[in-house]
Amino acid sequence: MLVLVLNSGSSSLKYQLMNPQTAEVKATGLCERIGIDGKIVHIANGHKTKTDHNMPSHKEAILNVINILTHGDDKVINSIDDIQAIGHRVVHGGEFFDKSVIVDEDVIAKLESIIPLAPLHNPANIMGMKITRELMPTKPNVAVFDTAFHQTMPASSFMYAIPYEDYKDFGIRKYGFHGTSHYYVSNEAQKLLNKEESKIIVCHLGNGSSVCAVKDGKSVETSMGLTPLEGLIMGTRSGDLDPTVVTFLMEKKGMTGDEVNNYLNKKSGLLGVSGISSDLREVIEEAEEGNERAIITIEMMTNRIKKYIASYSAILGGVDAICFTAGIGENANLVREKVCENLEFMGIKLDDEKNAIRSGEAREINSDDSKVKIYVIPTNEEYVIAHDTYELVKG
Repeated sequence: MLVLVLNSGSSSLKYQLMNPQTAEVKATGLCERIGIDGKIVHIANGHKTKTDHNMPSHKEAILNVINILTHGDDKVINSIDDIQAIGHRVVHGGEFFDKSVIVDEDVIAKLESIIPLAPLHNPANIMGMKITRELMPTKPNVAVFDTAFHQTMPASSFMYAIPYEDYKDFGIRKYGFHGTSHYYVSNEAQKLLNKEESKIIVCHLGNGSSVCAVKDGKSVETSMGLTPLEGLIMGTRSGDLDPTVVTFLMEKKGMTGDEVNNYLNKKSGLLGVSGISSDLREVIEEAEEGNERAIITIEMMTNRIKKYIASYSAILGGVDAICFTAGIGENANLVREKVCENLEFMGIKLDDEKNAIRSGEAREINSDDSKVKIYVIPTNEEYVIAHDTYELVKG
């Protein structure tokens, strides 16, 4: 079976054609600047191309993807008949969905009803489903939710200490995100540990970052909340702060609620503190040159991750493994070093030589006498989406 995995953004579309039974990727790519001056980066047959395409909307983007997959030098299939199903990444499933589902009108209606919970993401995700159902009406579509893995959290973890009726009336609670990544990485760690009863903490560190406490394969706590703004310090997101900061900014800077939301989501985090960039690599370069703000930024970021690891260890009643994944987690050995520093009292001991090795494979980076395993595990969210799609439609 070949599954087309789609991740529809507001002006972008990531795609991957995969055989979920073998995990073989036939092609992968990105349609960007949809509605502006469309470009497609396509990788297939060991060949990478970047071409301009007319894409005034996502419909044209998906048509272009189908054309690239089926025609030209980089084609990988003969026709869309070779695609058996389409799997969609959906950011927010609210409390409706605790697992992946086949898309129908009821699913779309429920997703539209919770657009206020993810106004930047869900409309694009829904649009991708509607377009593929129109263009390929005989192909089943499956929705795979970032929030689903976290639906196992107990109420003591997902509730906020606000009047209870606000949760019942408006759904104000912690939902968590990066669920497909946390599921995949914790599952891989469980295999490495070779034990079903396990206490694992996954650090998904990228431009967006979150930590998840996983007990016996189930999410029991995570750092992102009602939206992806809560939790760690990220590329442009502030993460945790005193809620009064919002009203203080509104008063002192004359901001509206939307302006504060944009300020905390797109102008804060690494970018806001360092004044350099939202890209950690550039912040590290400046720190190595002695830039004080860059140094403080890195300390703030890694201290926040460390605090979550320590608190989640307490919630789990111990920890068997700490996992680092995503762009920063997999590649920034400095971050892993600083996060693990001073956690020796918890039995967490990093091996500096192992930590310095760059590899695209899952690997152990703890010292031999560490009581806690420390893993770097490359995430594979597309595989989770393709696999869930296959399991639902194989019949």
